[in-house]
Amino acid sequence: MANPTRCAGCKFLRRKCAQDCVLAPYFPSSNPERFACVHKIFGAGNITKMLQQLPVHVREAAADCMFYEASIRVEDPTYGCVKIISQLQQDLFQAQSEMAKTKAQIAFYNAQQQLNQQQQNMVDGVDDNYQQDLHSESSRLGLDDHFYSLG
Repeated sequence: MANPTRCAGCKFLRRKCAQDCVLAPYFPSSNPERFACVHKIFGAGNITKMLQQLPVHVREAAADCMFYEASIRVEDPTYGCVKIISQLQQDLFQAQSEMAKTKAQIAFYNAQQQLNQQQQNMVDGVDDNYQQDLHSESSRLGLDDHFYSLG
């Protein structure tokens, strides 16, 4: 039995559209350009075979992918999707490189802060030791702590 309205694929191929047409759900008659684009790159037989070989639940995604790849290939016959994939890989590499640089800067900053803190602790420790030594010496000499603190 034929569909009352033919899908874009069957219209394009000038044939009757069967009730169980594998193209109908993914290439509706309202969007003939979609099928024409995919047909130009893959051919009707290949489109039909690919969709029939897939489980029903992934066919829509496959049809969308075929359309995307075909439309890109029409725009850029030489590189097609490969150009986009290469650009995305380059962008990813650049982002990873920037992230590595940022992590290195953070590590450097943290190490610098830790070193500054250690140096400050050493200076504070020397000052404390100096004050303790001075106090011990003044006590040994019998100097008045109050007098020493005023001076």
